[in-house]
Amino acid sequence: MNIWKRRLLFLAVLLPVMASAQTNDTVEKEIVRGWSVGAFPTISISNTLGFQYGLFGSLFYYGDGSTYPDPLHKFTAEASHFTGGRSRFYVTYDSKYLIPNWRLTLSALYMIDPLAFFYGFNGAAQPYDDFLDDHNYYCLDRRFLQVFANFQRELNDHLKIAGGLTFSRYKIADYDTAKYGTPAPLPTTTLSLYHNYINLGLISADEASGGNVLEARAGMVYDTRDIEAAPNRGMLLEVFLNGGLSQGNYNYLKLCAYFSQFHRIPLGFIPAGDPVFAYRLAYTGTMVGDVPFYMQQIISMLVPHTMLTEGLGSAKTMRGLFENRIVADGVAWANIELRVKLVKFTLWKQFFYFAVNPFFDCGLVTQPYRLDRQATAFGEEESVLKRKAQDLATAAGFGFKLAWNENFIITLEFARSFDPSLGNDFWFDAGVNYVF
Repeated sequence: MNIWKRRLLFLAVLLPVMASAQTNDTVEKEIVRGWSVGAFPTISISNTLGFQYGLFGSLFYYGDGSTYPDPLHKFTAEASHFTGGRSRFYVTYDSKYLIPNWRLTLSALYMIDPLAFFYGFNGAAQPYDDFLDDHNYYCLDRRFLQVFANFQRELNDHLKIAGGLTFSRYKIADYDTAKYGTPAPLPTTTLSLYHNYINLGLISADEASGGNVLEARAGMVYDTRDIEAAPNRGMLLEVFLNGGLSQGNYNYLKLCAYFSQFHRIPLGFIPAGDPVFAYRLAYTGTMVGDVPFYMQQIISMLVPHTMLTEGLGSAKTMRGLFENRIVADGVAWANIELRVKLVKFTLWKQFFYFAVNPFFDCGLVTQPYRLDRQATAFGEEESVLKRKAQDLATAAGFGFKLAWNENFIITLEFARSFDPSLGNDFWFDAGVNYVF
């Protein structure tokens, strides 16, 4: 699918529609006090989904400013709709201070996605045809509710224990051909890859229409970062087990491990601040059990940076790849980037900076998903498909950032996948926050 048929996103970066409330008349030494509110229109356009409109915003409370740039409380919300059908409603709350020595993260998301992308299993092991992509072949109708709660308990300044629960309810079906059209001149038997996966037995009847899933997490966190939203130095290590119980006896246990590190490069001559070299190494894999197909693309996080983390292939995993292009029982990926602040300024007693971030992303399948069924369906040797699935996928790009009070970061990123069967020659995404 070319870029005009893909999800074309651009965010209108306007002046905040609400100013920040301060508890006194002066701000010294980059300390923000009281409430800080930022609300922005969410605007995008897609030839498939139509025009998106809505509102996105964050609310921070800094109290007397003693914890700045750490807010005492943070609320984020979005409500948006595409004229083509996609709607999403999201709210989250995060605080390290509501309960002493505990961090609490709560969120709720409801999404209606009548043309959700489904590119099959195991990345390059599933053949790709851009002609079929142009005709909605790689789409399905997905509607889901997700409610999320995570807790972290401080053991010392850097070490924490972590746990949490997520309830998800998925409803999956073929996309509405009456509304979006049959992929002519294809016969109805090739309505979609999802449709064919059911016919070929790659998706079982008891999971094909979705279901309810309850997940529980438990693990450890080691965190030495100086600033959470955009660190200048330090590291973050998260290791936890994520177990799921779902309809149809699809029970599983996954291991999730994420390591990121941040190194300030002491150049000294950039007024806005020294550049930061940052990288993340990530892995998630199934230890035991069978994961229902509609849950495989979900990347479990202790503290989500975005509304929903999926992939590989998204703005929060591998930039430049088609959305959810690499889905498997186990995946590993890396994000490497240089974060350079160009200019820093104060406006309305608030602190802003512009930054750029050239980056390189790579990833691969470490544990194929239902590869035996895939080999039977395609009439290929399993070893051949496994080799294709485990080839390294790579992409590179460049991003622009506008940060407000170190925490609210508007981002625009461009990328190119080096394998045209996995991603776009030209990909871009507009949103908030760094990828990690």
